[in-house]
Amino acid sequence: MTYGLILALVFGYLLGSIPFGLLLTRAAGLGDVRKIGSGNIGATNVLRTGNKGLAAATLLLDALKGTAAVLISGHFAPETAVWAGLGAFLGHLFPVWLGFKGGKGVATYLGVLIGLAWQVALIFAVVWLAVAFLFRYSSLAALTAAVIVPIALYFLSAPQIAVLFVVMSIIVFIKHRANISRLLAGTEGKIGAKG
Repeated sequence: MTYGLILALVFGYLLGSIPFGLLLTRAAGLGDVRKIGSGNIGATNVLRTGNKGLAAATLLLDALKGTAAVLISGHFAPETAVWAGLGAFLGHLFPVWLGFKGGKGVATYLGVLIGLAWQVALIFAVVWLAVAFLFRYSSLAALTAAVIVPIALYFLSAPQIAVLFVVMSIIVFIKHRANISRLLAGTEGKIGAKG
């Protein structure tokens, strides 16, 4: 790796590691979001506080940090954009400030996708919304979309980006292994459920 790629990876990591879900819920006086629901810092768990506005803000900011990493790094050196995106994704999953215990990365995954291939981000959004509407499981919607994205990228002739999202999708599945177990057992929490 060249110095520029390493710098992009580190820049993306630091941007991605900002724990917006935790910061927003604390600022709103709702305490530590890690102590409710799944213990996650992402938008789905923030929604379990009952505050839809904070959940939406968390989703938006977690996505934007991925998009910002890609666009800022790509502005200075286009070949580094992919590495900055990977860094942002990993930063969200393993933030140094929280003992490397972060979120599951779906919003940041989407944000990176918006920065690199916005057309496929629209496909992600449509798949996620359709599955979430039909089954009311955020995890199932995310996992389904994470399968579709690399395939869509491959057919849109973006091989380098497709490889990145194969890796990121595998990580998303690993981070959702407890959700997968609960889905199979029929005990997974549905969207909008508190606690």
